[in-house]
Formats: sequence, C-alpha cells, structure tokens
Amino acid sequence: MTSRSSALHGVPCWADLWTSDVAGSRAFYRQVFGWESEDPNPEFGGYFMFTRQGVPVAGAMGDMGDMRANDTWKIYLASDDISKSVESAEGAGAQVVVPATEVGDAGHQAVIVDPTGAEIGIWQAKEFPGFTVLNEPASPDWFEILTRDYRGAVDFYRSVFGWDLQAVGDTDEFRYSVLRDPAGEGELAGIMDAAGFLPPGEPVRWNVYWAVDDVDAVVQKVTALGGGVVAEPVDTPYGRLAGVTDPSGAQFKLRKAPS
Repeated sequence: MTSRSSALHGVPCWADLWTSDVAGSRAFYRQVFGWESEDPNPEFGGYFMFTRQGVPVAGAMGDMGDMRANDTWKIYLASDDISKSVESAEGAGAQVVVPATEVGDAGHQAVIVDPTGAEIGIWQAKEFPGFTVLNEPASPDWFEILTRDYRGAVDFYRSVFGWDLQAVGDTDEFRYSVLRDPAGEGELAGIMDAAGFLPPGEPVRWNVYWAVDDVDAVVQKVTALGGGVVAEPVDTPYGRLAGVTDPSGAQFKLRKAPS
C-alpha cells in the first residue's frame, strides 16, 4: 500500500469518470469495487466523489448541459504551477481543451490533449490533494498511456512534466518506458508504444488500473453487471491483468493487488 498526503509535480494524482449514466455508474462501481458515492455537488455541475472506506478514490459526473458525456476515464497529473504547465504543454504542441480553472477551495484544473492525441488532466491542489491511498484493493494501482507516437509522448512528458523515464523494452514487440518516482520509491506510470496493436480509428488514451484481489472474479462480476471485456485476464511479469468496460463503455484496467 502507498499512502501520501500529496502528489509530487508530474505524478498521476487523480482520475474521474465522465459518464452518460450517473445512476448506473454509481450502482456498477459500488458492486464491482465496494465504493460508496457522495451526493452530486450542484456548485460544480453535479460532480461527485466515489469513496473507499470514507477516502476519495475517484470522481465522476454526467452530461454538462449540451455537452454529452463520452464515457471515459480521465487521468490528472499534479502540477506545482498549473498556468506554467498549460503554457509549457501548449508550447510543446498540446491542445488546451479546458484552460486553468479554479475549482473552489479544492484547487485548479486544466485539460489538454497531448501532441500524440491523448487527453490528460492537470491538477494543482489547494485543499484537495487527489489520491491519498494507492496500490491496495479497489484503489488505483497504475497509470499508462497507449500512443501511436511513442517517441513524441516520451519527449512531451519528459519536457513538460519533468518525467524521469526509464526504458524497460525497446523492440517492435514491446516498447515501453516507466516514470520513476521522484521520491525514489519505485515506478508510477508508463508509456506504451501501441502503434502495432491499436485498431485503426481507435483513439489513443490514458488507462487507469484498479487493484483487485482476484482479477478473474472481478471480470466475471463486470460481465454479470452488463460490462464488457476488452482483454481477457492474463499473467504478465507485472501481475495478472485484464481490460474491461462498464455498461456505458468506459474502459478501465484491473491488476492483481500487491500481496
């Protein structure tokens, strides 16, 4: 288990779901992960928190007026200076979707599309730090971008967010780099060259992995609740993994929780 009071600059610090079925998502994730869900906050467009043992573990919201939810999970990277991060990202070729915006006393957020086409959020905390518990069942366990422009992604996240990256594979079959923890306590996220396996037309994206005790059992539960399977459970050097969707189509990953 990893506990922290805040995230260092450039580190994944939060994830939220933009869902077309708020009530259905509340029920689905409660049954899959045992999460509770707080009441929507009308001040922030109905945004609400999923909690685990009383601790916020993810956010969610539904349609925003005429903007229909696209049923995706979005990852946020922590920033010490969000205005500078957005400016740097834009200068490196990113598209700014949501400029730096104050979110009450919680902090400031922005949303960009990186030069490889993947959407990513940026968060500068005030009172809300994002994740405080990771790497235990029903909490976030890993973050990863699947991109068709691997070199471009490596250059972008290294230059804009200061990522200290280490290549763990550099062949056409497996090209992957990991973000090393700035505090020196392991690895935090990955960049995968997905050019060889992403189907034509499928967007590049960030994935969030949730830790579970039994990947196969959770996959069965997901399908029983109307979700889908994108990648069947498989043993890997990084643990047993699977890819699934909720009933609205939002994709997420599962990984066997560390023992």
